[in-house]
Amino acid sequence: MTTTTKGSAVLTLPTDTEFLVTREFNAPRHLVWQVLTEPDLIRRWWAGQRGTVTDVAVDLRVGGAWRYVMTANEGFEVAFHGEYREIEAPGHLVHTEVFEGMPDGDSEPSLNHYTLTEHDGRTTLTVRTVVSSKEVRDMIIATGMEGGMQEGYDLVEELAVELAGQ
Repeated sequence: MTTTTKGSAVLTLPTDTEFLVTREFNAPRHLVWQVLTEPDLIRRWWAGQRGTVTDVAVDLRVGGAWRYVMTANEGFEVAFHGEYREIEAPGHLVHTEVFEGMPDGDSEPSLNHYTLTEHDGRTTLTVRTVVSSKEVRDMIIATGMEGGMQEGYDLVEELAVELAGQ
């Protein structure tokens, strides 16, 4: 049985307007890519342990849109959307991201750069997120996003390992 690496994502702050997440998965790159991009699989991990995913729309092409919606355990709705800018499966993805709950006038999208590299059947994911200001970066981190991200990425790995065993 393949082991998983729970809670192992590392969050760093390389600049005032960026955060960088690095996470290794005990699964091949093409399966991690599949879990990160297929709607039926996204539904199973995106909320982590913090709610239930109620909608996933993915038009995985340059210029295509995506939108994820969840109902948090506390009963409120959380939604994000964006547009794909670059896609080079299974190693590179760039998309915008907008939190739909931002106050009016404060909804400049972040830009997320995903890179997946594989070595000996293990995949390293790096996600570099660029935001409009230090205040926005710090606000995102203050939401508890790191805990939710750890939960979600743990589920990504579980799903990729599950797919590997099929």
